[in-house]
Amino acid sequence: MNPSLLLLLTAAHLITDTVQGAVPALLPLLKDKLGLTYALAGAIIMTMNLTSSVIQPLFGYLTDRWSLRLLLPLGVAVSGVGLALVGPAPGYLAVLAAVVLSGLGVASYHPEAFKAVLVSAGSRKVTAVSWFMVGGNLGMALGPVLVGVYVAWLGLNGSLLFAVPGLAAACLFPLAWRGGGKRRDERAELAGANLPPRPLGARWRPLSVLVAAVVVRSWAHTGVVAYLPFYYVHVLGGDPLRVGNLLSTFLLCGVAGTMLGAPVAERVGPKPFFVATVALVTPLAVWCLFATGLWLFVAVGVTGAFLLSTWSVVMVMAQQILPDRSGMASGLMAGFAIGMGGVGAAVLGLVADHWGVSMVLWIVAVLPLLSAAIAWALHLPPAAKPVV
Repeated sequence: MNPSLLLLLTAAHLITDTVQGAVPALLPLLKDKLGLTYALAGAIIMTMNLTSSVIQPLFGYLTDRWSLRLLLPLGVAVSGVGLALVGPAPGYLAVLAAVVLSGLGVASYHPEAFKAVLVSAGSRKVTAVSWFMVGGNLGMALGPVLVGVYVAWLGLNGSLLFAVPGLAAACLFPLAWRGGGKRRDERAELAGANLPPRPLGARWRPLSVLVAAVVVRSWAHTGVVAYLPFYYVHVLGGDPLRVGNLLSTFLLCGVAGTMLGAPVAERVGPKPFFVATVALVTPLAVWCLFATGLWLFVAVGVTGAFLLSTWSVVMVMAQQILPDRSGMASGLMAGFAIGMGGVGAAVLGLVADHWGVSMVLWIVAVLPLLSAAIAWALHLPPAAKPVV
């Protein structure tokens, strides 16, 4: 494992995902400043999701065919600069343009970064990807906090400060390459990390099964984040000011689960770990529906630890199926699957309108079991068995 390169990639991942976490926190302020309707405010989130997540497979396709490591510094810098321009934007169209710029930076960074993580990992791919995902999870949780700090200091113009970390991280990549990038590139080629893409052929089936399992898992993840706050306030009568603490518990315990689960996944293999862990989320989610008070926070935390611990093994399984298309594998898992999670949240919203938010969370509780059942049918290519 190359710790220094992995640390830089993880730190840049934290910075790019801080941008994604910050956008929702800016919406109420933008709504008041520009006099937006809820629909127009929601369109800002939709624009961010489309440009930062759904199109990631396109960047993965490009990075699998050409050496595009310049996307690493460019992506992290553009993501921050784009968000920086949101606050001082003079009108709605200018806000959308800034969000598009930021989203493209996020989308361009992830596939190339995932390939670099696999190169730096050596034989410990699950552990390396876990740390990389931890950076992203921390960034998502940190984004709203930074919005509060920056806006309290400088008003909406405080968004300009989001450009600083991205530009600083971008300057570090050339230094890392100058310090030994050529040697690592040669080792990556010997390890097969830069294999020329070949036709998918029979790999379509395991890839489709994995994507289906991850999409269903993403519906569960997005369902918890989107509708647990409504359940806590409208059904349990909880304090709206404590909703943020509840979601932070879910996300931070997910970070811990990602770190603690990596050694287990490396020992038992990514597929068995995914199937068992996701299946256990269902009884844990049911526990959440019967818990109150402090026990609700405990139940939500344990559920987050199990559910979010599966992200790293998902990325590794995708790379096992597509060793010659690591960028595409990253784009499908971290981009397309997250985007489809948003679609699932919209469908669950229709359910909430007709049958209530409690019914939504019961559906969300069952979804992980369905994801595990789909993943059980996954057959990894014989030549790509997990390294133990």
